[in-house]
Amino acid sequence: MEKVKIVKKDEVKLQDLVDKLKKDPKIFECGAIACFIGIVRGIGKNGSKVQKLFYEAWEEEAIKTLVEIRDEALRKNKNLKDLLVYHVIDELKPGDETVFIVAAGKHRHDAINAVVDTIEEIKKKPPIWKKEYTEKGSYWVKE
Repeated sequence: MEKVKIVKKDEVKLQDLVDKLKKDPKIFECGAIACFIGIVRGIGKNGSKVQKLFYEAWEEEAIKTLVEIRDEALRKNKNLKDLLVYHVIDELKPGDETVFIVAAGKHRHDAINAVVDTIEEIKKKPPIWKKEYTEKGSYWVKE
């Protein structure tokens, strides 16, 4: 299983990612695994009910950028033992998963901080775009 990946809806489950980290011998140095799952909101930026959300990406560049974000998190925190980042690119409904971040750290704050830092960078850097379709129309969302 790759450390960073672009996937389609339902191609990966959180438990699969956690299990992957737990099989690594480095897990015995860890005291925490922190997880983040982004999901599609039911209310859009325009205040109306979301019918669907469509993510698209320049996949080659998005993967490259996600790898850079992961590498920076590992450099920044020497007690972070591993980090998995999976982003969904597909048509999604409210409640569907959009991104998975799973971090294993020596201490809880190592893992939690890595998750927070990683999602903040994902919102800014990779060429991944989302279009929201609501009862009042559709529009590209800039975070």
